[in-house]
Amino acid sequence: MAQRKGCLIGCGVALVGGVGLLAALVFGVGKVIDAADRTLLDPAVYEAVQSGDTEQDVRAKLPSGDSFVKGALKEGGPAEPEGSSCSWYVSSGATKAGKETVFRFCFKDGTLAQKAAYPMQ
Repeated sequence: MAQRKGCLIGCGVALVGGVGLLAALVFGVGKVIDAADRTLLDPAVYEAVQSGDTEQDVRAKLPSGDSFVKGALKEGGPAEPEGSSCSWYVSSGATKAGKETVFRFCFKDGTLAQKAAYPMQ
């Protein structure tokens, strides 16, 4: 009888652990998809905006960009213009030489001061 109880308890613990692991996996995949939605940008949008466009007009065309991958997107890019505020996005287009393209938009004094495209490091 004691062996049977121990087996049932062990199976119950394994079941609860498995359900917890599955929930964590679903949560993690959801976070990655959410980050991708906030950072993916169509190359046509990058090409359409020009330096000197108002920040408000440019940001209206961009996804939020708020994501935990922001730090990784900054690596390998050109220096940020002094006194500007920048946002980074990943191209939704095809990769080049097996690397994703990063689009960076830097704003200063209410206008797009600089845009840059470079391969993700």
